[in-house]
Amino acid sequence: MATEPATTTPTRDDGVGFRSERGPILVAIMVTTGLIAIDATILATAVPTIVADLGGFSSFPWLFSVYLLTQAVSVPIYSKLADTIGRKPVILIGVGLFLLGSVLCGLAWSMPALIAFRAVQGLGAGAVQPMAITIAGDIYTVAERAKAQGYIASVWAVSSVVGPTLGGVFSEFLDWTWIFFVNIPLCVLAAWLLVRHLHESVERQKHRIDWTGGALLTVGSTLLILALLEGGNAWAWTDPRSVGAIAVGLVMLVGFVLVERRAAEPVLPLWVLSRRLLATTALVGVGVGVILIGLTSYVPTWLEALLGVSPLTSGLTLAALTLGWPLAASQAGRLYLRIGFRATVLLGIAIVVVSTAALALLSGTPSIAVVAACCFVIGMGMGLVAAPSLIAAQSSVEWGERGVVTGANMFARSMGSAVGVAALGALVNARMRGDDAFAAPERFGEAATAVFVAVSVVAVATALAAVAMPRDEHNAPTA
Repeated sequence: MATEPATTTPTRDDGVGFRSERGPILVAIMVTTGLIAIDATILATAVPTIVADLGGFSSFPWLFSVYLLTQAVSVPIYSKLADTIGRKPVILIGVGLFLLGSVLCGLAWSMPALIAFRAVQGLGAGAVQPMAITIAGDIYTVAERAKAQGYIASVWAVSSVVGPTLGGVFSEFLDWTWIFFVNIPLCVLAAWLLVRHLHESVERQKHRIDWTGGALLTVGSTLLILALLEGGNAWAWTDPRSVGAIAVGLVMLVGFVLVERRAAEPVLPLWVLSRRLLATTALVGVGVGVILIGLTSYVPTWLEALLGVSPLTSGLTLAALTLGWPLAASQAGRLYLRIGFRATVLLGIAIVVVSTAALALLSGTPSIAVVAACCFVIGMGMGLVAAPSLIAAQSSVEWGERGVVTGANMFARSMGSAVGVAALGALVNARMRGDDAFAAPERFGEAATAVFVAVSVVAVATALAAVAMPRDEHNAPTA
């Protein structure tokens, strides 16, 4: 197994901040996090414009789903590599793929092409996001992460305004392709900072990557996503193609579990799911993924179709969600150090349950102010759920397992988003019957209400997973 890397910070008691020894690495982490943070909000505001240019309203959920799917299935492989060859080469590969995918997306000539290139972006994001979080876990102790989280959360706070604003401006005044081209300078800056400031020495050994397990996981997940998105849309649920995709997908996933049980170095070790803390925090991650993608995918289009607002206005309304999230996350560290991870997560998910229910109940009479208020409160709750549950999982293991544990948690969240957007897309497509949101706004309003109800139900299920978290998780290792 690889040894712990020697970073540019030989000690862990020089404080947290830009002026500390670890400050340059913190800046590098923040910039790379910004790649994912901006991408999370900038695309949703431009969906109506992209559909108007390229067509394919019923296919637009694939823009999110294929990105999240490739991100999810690649996370375990990247995480395994990070625990063996180090974090730095893996995150640089991710930045490179994200850059390539962004350029290709900006050059896309059709919806199928854009969907395919989004898959390349997802492969990059699969390395960038978990590696940034893992590196933060490596260089900061549990107590220090409470402060470091504030810095990382500030990236999401800034992105929550910058992303929707850029998406709206590009869609209205320039061209939607710039929502992808804007990633070019960010990727170059992120790569330069990582090369310059992140230094690690890892004992290189020969390792066997579980390509068979990775392939089974990828194919099985893809088939299930395909069945969810196209069933009842491109073909009937009882169509042999739908039944076949579900059946083969499930068989592939069963085969994946069997392979992982015997693999010398499994891509997703099953012990991750056998530990109560890791299993329950993974389930919480699934819920976080579904809730987040359900809101970010449909709130902007819902407001634009029913209220006739501009992409810029709908984007800024959604920004309330991603603004409330980092504001709460920046304070979550102080809270979980006092009352523990479990209590913090329970408080946050209770807020999410109440606020998502309020959004569903009030969706019949949409209002910019009401939607923004609900999104902001939901974001506050999510900020108390996502980071503390992940840090709880990270803190329960040592360096050699931290990459896999982080990857497994991020995999759960990404798969929640991928399956969530597919299931919610199927729900919407079934109600729209081939029409787009602007051709049948009233029907789309009903479909959006159904989405918000489903999100509220998922929030309740996530609360049950949080209740099952062990009570003594805050006594985990502090390394």
